Amino acid sequence: MVFSSLTFLYFFLPIVMILYFALPDKFRNVIILISGLLFYAWGEPVYVLIMILSTVIDYTAGRLIHYFDNNNKKRTACLLVSVIMNLGLLAVFKYSSFIITSVNGIFGWDIPDPKLPLPIGISFYTFQSMSYTIDMYMRNIKVQKNIISFTSYVTLFPQIVAGPIVRYEDVAKEIDSRTVTVSKVSSGIGIFLKGLAKKVLLANNIGLVWTSIKAMDYGKISVVTAWLGILAFTFQIYFDFSGYSDMAIGLGKMLGFNFPQNFNHPYISRSISEFWRRWHITLGSWFRSYVYIPLGGNRNGTAKTIRNLLIVWALTGLWHGASWNFILWGLYFGVLIIIERLGWGKILEKLPPIVSTLYTFILVVFGWVLFDVSTLPKVFDYFKAMFGAGGAFFDSTAKYTLISNFIVFAVCIFASTDLYSKTVEKLKSKNKKLIEYTAPAIQLAVLLICTAYLVDATYNPFLYFRF
Repeated sequence: MVFSSLTFLYFFLPIVMILYFALPDKFRNVIILISGLLFYAWGEPVYVLIMILSTVIDYTAGRLIHYFDNNNKKRTACLLVSVIMNLGLLAVFKYSSFIITSVNGIFGWDIPDPKLPLPIGISFYTFQSMSYTIDMYMRNIKVQKNIISFTSYVTLFPQIVAGPIVRYEDVAKEIDSRTVTVSKVSSGIGIFLKGLAKKVLLANNIGLVWTSIKAMDYGKISVVTAWLGILAFTFQIYFDFSGYSDMAIGLGKMLGFNFPQNFNHPYISRSISEFWRRWHITLGSWFRSYVYIPLGGNRNGTAKTIRNLLIVWALTGLWHGASWNFILWGLYFGVLIIIERLGWGKILEKLPPIVSTLYTFILVVFGWVLFDVSTLPKVFDYFKAMFGAGGAFFDSTAKYTLISNFIVFAVCIFASTDLYSKTVEKLKSKNKKLIEYTAPAIQLAVLLICTAYLVDATYNPFLYFRF
């Protein structure tokens, strides 16, 4: 799907854009709908039917919730059908193997595992589509009666498989009427190319380091090698996911949409709470609106607030993947956030920024071990390697890795902070005309370099496609 998605963007996007701008406005949603279905079907020719099913269920539920506006029982029934059907699709295709394996392990049973392939991006589009019916039920939005318009919302190809999670209320007005200007298209191209560079030039190159170290025997690697490996993944997952989000936001802007921001330099955070206000912002917003607040949020005392946070963070972990690693990863952050709420957060605010930022970054790095090392025994083995169980502090592997990847590590550190954006803004303020004149040449150079890398690359994973 990775090659397919980039192939689509490179070869079909120009065709889509030409048709989008050449045809009358009334056909634009049709173009989005068809291109979205083609984009998804390119990598999932069968499972595109699941996405269509989810869309039809939520469109119908929305119409019925509107129709039964004065009958709360029927409105609630329609909402329940939507939620149960969407979560049911997730349970069957994403969690069935995990549930069966866990039940078999606990009770000693031998239930056969169907091992169904995971439809790409199912967690994104089900949450996106389901947000519409929930907001309809809460009367936060108006009903969308045009099924083409609603389906085009779900099948918006820029962010259909890996976010950001665009709630219907985010684009409700733009679905029915939007304007596309030269400045929007220009801005969108810039954002898209920034995301492409993040993904191709940074995530892919630093990811090779982690792929190599992850495959080693954790009982024999040095402390520095272990740290270099997980730091490489720390930067890979950020530039991979934020890069795709930027590409989606840029493409959306070119089509006349304003998608919500999904990342805001999370690695400069001074607390775990702040980190999660900056990382995967749309997912955090989704869980806050549809789980945390309905559970009572922080309105009913400390004990219930802790309960609500633990539920949200367990579900956040489970959303990312069907394994105990992910659940523990979610609870790990939930516990850290609870500790900060109980008073530690105020202490962090008083510490020097470099201390609180380093504290937060290290805890996030520990979390990424839980996130990406395949099994819990291997997770503990990797943690032990990080603290010297392999015997050596520094070895030839660490030396080679450090020397070979020093520049890419340095660029990743710089680009993950707000220094890059501040530098760009400073240059714009001092040399506005020069930037305007040179920007097209720089963007063309970035496109050519990224294309050259993609043509020659054999390593090009999109990490969040599997969610």
